[in-house]
Amino acid sequence: MSPVLQSPNSGHYTGVTWGQNTPPPEPVGVPPPWRKVLYARQPFPDNFVDKSFLEELRKNIYVRRYRYWAVVFESAVVIQQLCSVCSFSVIWWYMDQDLLSPQKLCGIGLAFTLLGYLLFDAVDKGVGRKDSGRTRWDDLKSSLVFVAFTYGFSPVLKTLTESISTDTIYAMSVLMLLGHLVFFDYGANAAVVSSTLSINMAIFASVCLASRLPRSLHAFTMVTFAIQIFALWPSLQRKLRAYTPWTYICVTFLFSLFSVVGLLSISCVGALLFFLLLMSVTFLCPYCLIRLQLFKDNIHGPWDEAEIKEDLSHFLD
Repeated sequence: MSPVLQSPNSGHYTGVTWGQNTPPPEPVGVPPPWRKVLYARQPFPDNFVDKSFLEELRKNIYVRRYRYWAVVFESAVVIQQLCSVCSFSVIWWYMDQDLLSPQKLCGIGLAFTLLGYLLFDAVDKGVGRKDSGRTRWDDLKSSLVFVAFTYGFSPVLKTLTESISTDTIYAMSVLMLLGHLVFFDYGANAAVVSSTLSINMAIFASVCLASRLPRSLHAFTMVTFAIQIFALWPSLQRKLRAYTPWTYICVTFLFSLFSVVGLLSISCVGALLFFLLLMSVTFLCPYCLIRLQLFKDNIHGPWDEAEIKEDLSHFLD
């Protein structure tokens, strides 16, 4: 039967039939169903959820699965930087003890720099040079300007920290080299990564250590070597890693061997500890990373922050 209503003015009953699209009124005392919306006023507290709230719970939907040997390959970047700091320290000690002449170090560094320069272009067949728009003449001019300025200011670098005690110089150099390792760009997308800060800290450490060498020529050679090993060498390694992975692995192994042998000539205990550090970073840390993935338990659900997946760039035009 259709409900009837009495018209207050007519004095008789009028039949009213609810339309097909008109919902009947809610019974008195029964609350409306809860909806997960913010734009409507509902007779529920703000923190109310119904029984379907946990039905959207998802676990570990964004967990990245790692393969052991792939992680070992990625750890080579860290090994490269550890060996760079170790090699730089060993070379500085040899020059400080007058066991290595600056002329010999400068000649060896120049030969390896030219070899690396040719290899840098040969790996990608000059594609990177064409994209950057730089010519070999531009590179030569930049190199000559750097060498001229460094050689001209080498007497200043030699006497720059004479008023600072040697212990303070060593402490600052250690902190700067540690900072170089921390802020270096290993390929991770993190806020702590800063290539500019990393290279500046390494150069600052090299200037501090070069100021404790016997002559100005030693300081010039040491700063030049720091540029080669902390700025030019990582660029070549990134190119080898992208185009020739097996060559990259072989170069990393030879560089690690050179660093350990060089440190062994100074301290057997130091060489052993450094070797254990390299082994731990290469094999133990990847194993621990993969094992710890089993204990990861991330939950996702309606409480996550909203993500705008639609391309909104057309609103900026």
